[in-house]
Amino acid sequence: MKHQEIKDLIEKIKYQDRKAIANAITLVESKKEEDRKIAELLINQLSSIDKKSIRIAISGPPGAGKSTFIEALGSEILKENRNIAVLAIDPTSTITGGSILGDKTRMEKLSRNENVFIRPSPSGMNLGGVNRSTRESMIILESAGFDTILIETVGVGQAETEAFEMTDIFLVLLNPGAGDELQGIKRGIIELSDILVVNKSDGNLEASSRSTVLDYKNALKLLKPRIKNWRVPVLSCSALEEKGIDLCWETINQLIQHLRETGQLITNREQQKELWLVKATKEKFLEQIENDVEFQNELEIIKETLSDKDKSVKTEASNIIERFLNKLRRHK
Repeated sequence: MKHQEIKDLIEKIKYQDRKAIANAITLVESKKEEDRKIAELLINQLSSIDKKSIRIAISGPPGAGKSTFIEALGSEILKENRNIAVLAIDPTSTITGGSILGDKTRMEKLSRNENVFIRPSPSGMNLGGVNRSTRESMIILESAGFDTILIETVGVGQAETEAFEMTDIFLVLLNPGAGDELQGIKRGIIELSDILVVNKSDGNLEASSRSTVLDYKNALKLLKPRIKNWRVPVLSCSALEEKGIDLCWETINQLIQHLRETGQLITNREQQKELWLVKATKEKFLEQIENDVEFQNELEIIKETLSDKDKSVKTEASNIIERFLNKLRRHK
């Protein structure tokens, strides 16, 4: 892709051309070396565009109804004439490498709205609840004028922190009767959450929902909120019946206002840039190792003779990395 083609792509993105946005996201998700170089040029130019968006991660255990909740929340947000982009991250099989990517079909109403863009993406082998290029995808969508970015993560786990490290609000969705989950997801995910929402509070589950809300309110008394002067609320809703969704959106708005007024929104985003720098540096280093033929050949030789040696695996790993670094120093 030539510089003029990149310039044309950027102009189309600014005018919210759906095909151009989709092509740009495909470009940043590509693992091809030539595509990655073009993607870097594209993101560098888009990063300079002034953006005023809010970024919300929505996490929760499988079966908590994340897609249904986003469908209902999105409908509430649209009442304010906002432009919504949804990045739905689908788990990738460690065996086949495939993903179902069915989230878009579960957001039928939103997917038909001209002010909404939904992009299902595979998580790949990324363990942070998002995929390798979610940050770049957000930059593309914000440059296209989408002022509300919703990220549906793979699901609750101790590795969900990466989604937290790239968004303004981390909302965790829970099932009624989640007493066992409170132990199962442990402190990690709860310590990161800014808003807790117990979903499926309808029918026979309403009493169980009230009990779960109380359990989590009591649990949160023992934890320090990550946002200064903000007490993490525990709400209940029924995404299926669109009940309590207005309060969820109102609470999100209150938190955004709080972050802006206290200056924490800017501070948090600056810290996120620093974390991104560290992660991107590590990724680039790994790419260099994976593409270095000499290094890979040496690694294969060591693997074949590993059982014949007395040295530990860690020692062999340290030695091969040191030799690789010495080679880089010599080529300076």
